[in-house]
Amino acid sequence: MTIDQQLHNTQPRRLRKSARTTIFVLLAIVALLAGLLYSQRYLIQSLLTGSHFVGGNQGVANVHLPPGFHVNVYYSGLSSPRFITFGPAGTLFVADSGSGSIIALSNPNSAGHATSKRVIVRDLNDPTSVVFYHGSLYVGEQSQITRFTLGSDQQVTSKRIIVPDLPTGGNHITRTVLVGPDGNLYVSIGSTCNDCIESDPHRAAVWIYHLDGSGGRLYSRGLRNAVGMAINPWNNQVWVTDMGRDLLGDNTPPETIYALHDGGNYGWPLCHAGNIIDPDLGHPGDCNGVVQPLIKMQAHSAPLGLAFYTASQFPWRYHGLFVAFHGSWNRSIPTGYKVVFIPLNARGQITGPAQDFATGWLLNNNNAVGRPVGLAVGPDGALYVSDDKASIIYSITYRG
Repeated sequence: MTIDQQLHNTQPRRLRKSARTTIFVLLAIVALLAGLLYSQRYLIQSLLTGSHFVGGNQGVANVHLPPGFHVNVYYSGLSSPRFITFGPAGTLFVADSGSGSIIALSNPNSAGHATSKRVIVRDLNDPTSVVFYHGSLYVGEQSQITRFTLGSDQQVTSKRIIVPDLPTGGNHITRTVLVGPDGNLYVSIGSTCNDCIESDPHRAAVWIYHLDGSGGRLYSRGLRNAVGMAINPWNNQVWVTDMGRDLLGDNTPPETIYALHDGGNYGWPLCHAGNIIDPDLGHPGDCNGVVQPLIKMQAHSAPLGLAFYTASQFPWRYHGLFVAFHGSWNRSIPTGYKVVFIPLNARGQITGPAQDFATGWLLNNNNAVGRPVGLAVGPDGALYVSDDKASIIYSITYRG
């Protein structure tokens, strides 16, 4: 075979090899683009459906309140404070998620603002909830529940991971811990997604454990993201806020509050707010037997912390339930960014719709200077509000 013949035979092989390589590269690019589009499908859908993304520079809000109420900056300069709770001597403990720490704020001279800040615990895994019970702090981290025992000087004397290996990641990464009226731990974990069938029973659910972390079992399921948990002092029920799914329009499904029941099914992802069949995953009859909400509220408000008010400082008509609305992202006209009040009767039952109580974090339906998250009633009777955008703790008082 001559050299010309050899060249003639090898050239098609080279062309075929080059073509295969080009095809493989193009297929890889297509796969990458498809993966990127799939990962951002909700963002793309929200843009196509007219969702409004709220911006704005963080700052102190000009909070509007009913007559007789006053607001004060209790402390600023934190790093994304989430839930808050009071301990001995009026110390306010803050789950400061941005710094991965638990911070103690004190106001020994009743100056109206915290004059002492101490970092109690450092190097936590995205702490978002904290509760004080019988000398210990129980902290909800993304991957675990940890108990810290405090001495008389509020220094940590021991640390123990009591609920390890919680599922991490997904759309909802907060972990809310509460010591219930029965002395057990309630742990809420949100879903991984907007709307899907979860494979892990810890997701979109509340689990219950003994105080030492043993005996864990599923308590309530079908709660897409029950971030707020609190004990109703009138009837000793555990109430939770729950965020409805996105991308069904401005007003569907409504946000909800539920009372937790052992073994209760709250519907998600097949049924929403007690009676709305999911258009993507649901079938007729999927709402049969689900727990009904205690109240329905404006969709996409993102309800987080809730606090029952029974102290003597506020007028009697404000003895009821306060809820922090973090604010919308999936709505053509933004909503939320406020604290609402829900009236209760003498048996702790809801008697009317949610009404605006503290507003002013959202400006001109476009810019938000802050986003309310956690609520706590202090020993002084004031209502304390954490803001994880502006990293501020507010106190709201009544002077009549």
